[in-house]
Amino acid sequence: MILTATSIIIAILIILVLALGTWLFLVERRLRKLLSGKNAQSLEGLIAEIGSDIRALLQFQTQATARMTDTEKRLKRSIQGVETIRFNAFKGNGEGGNQSFAVALLSEEGNGVVFSSLYTRDQVRVFAKQIKNFTSEHELSVEEKDVVARTRRPQGDFGQARK
Repeated sequence: MILTATSIIIAILIILVLALGTWLFLVERRLRKLLSGKNAQSLEGLIAEIGSDIRALLQFQTQATARMTDTEKRLKRSIQGVETIRFNAFKGNGEGGNQSFAVALLSEEGNGVVFSSLYTRDQVRVFAKQIKNFTSEHELSVEEKDVVARTRRPQGDFGQARK
């Protein structure tokens, strides 16, 4: 009985050694395949180069984010809302027709200018009024208020088609 228990243990150990040997052979073959034509230093250099590329990409991402933030700030100050209204300034006496106009040129934040022109047969008068946050220090005519209101869109809606 002792002899059979010993032979069973020896058989198990032999099977275990064969399995470990096979596993070691497969791992070594994979390692040789990974390093074929290369040495450990070139693999280490490749890993260092990849790390350097990642750092360069992170730096580029930081710069691109800063540039985009700056561009968005500048874009908000640019003229994005442009509207024109033509009207007859002298409806009662028939002078002028629809030759008078009001034009609003405003940024996304509502800053800019309104130009108005009052046309009569004898003369044309042109006015400019500064607009800050969609309002003016100067009194606006009905048409000027209307043209400013038309340029006002929900935040972030500039440049999109109106429904």
